[in-house]
Amino acid sequence: TSVLVLPYHNPVELAKYAATLDQMSGGRVVLGVGAGAMTEEFEALGIPMRERGSLTNESMAIMKELWSNNRPEYHSRRWDFSDLYFSPKPVQPSIPLWVGGSSPGALRRTARVGDGWHPTGLSPEDFAIGKAEVTAMAEAAGRDPSAITMSTRVEVEVHGGPSSQRAASRSRLPGDDPGAMRAGIEAYREAGVEHMVLALNSGDISALRRTMAIISDEVLPAFR
Repeated sequence: TSVLVLPYHNPVELAKYAATLDQMSGGRVVLGVGAGAMTEEFEALGIPMRERGSLTNESMAIMKELWSNNRPEYHSRRWDFSDLYFSPKPVQPSIPLWVGGSSPGALRRTARVGDGWHPTGLSPEDFAIGKAEVTAMAEAAGRDPSAITMSTRVEVEVHGGPSSQRAASRSRLPGDDPGAMRAGIEAYREAGVEHMVLALNSGDISALRRTMAIISDEVLPAFR
C-alpha cells in the first residue's frame, strides 16, 4: 500500500532509520504513513486498535520533532523525552510524511499535519472528491493546501496476467493498452494527482517485464 503502519513501530527508531536512508539517498526519502486497518495484526502485536489514531498522530509529531530540532523534546503519557541528542539528521529539513488511506480520519490527518495525501484504490472521480475535502479542512486549519502533495497508488493490470487481474475498473490501469493507460493517468492528473505510484503484481516475471516495457517505452514519455 506504499505506507508504514505507524502504530506497529517505535517512532524514535523509525525516525532514525528514515533519517539514515535520507542521508544515503541524498535527501530523496518520502515516508508514507498510515494508522492501519487489520484487527488481526493489532491483536497479534498486542496493540489496542482503538488507539491507532492517537498513536499515529503522536508518532508523526515525534518524528518531525526529532528531524527538525537540535534538542528535541516531547511529552505525553506514552513518550516522554527532552534535550535528546538525535543523529543523523535527514538531509531535508524534515522528511515529508504522506498520509495513506481515504477514511475520514485519514483525510483529517492529512489536512492538519500531513505533507501529502497518498490513498490507494480510488478512481479519479473519488480522488477529486477526497482532494476537495482535504483542501477544505486544510484551509479551516489555517494551512496552505498547496503545501500538501496529492499522490496516489494505482494498480496496473499486468499484460498477459490472469483474467482475475484484468477486470474493468476505474481505479486500475490496463497494462496492455498504452493509449488507455495514458488516458487513465491523464484522468488522475486532471483530478489533482501530482505524484503516482504504479503497482504491478504478478508471479509471471515475463508478463511483468512486458508490462514494464510498455510503460517505459509507450506511456511515460508522454508525461516527461
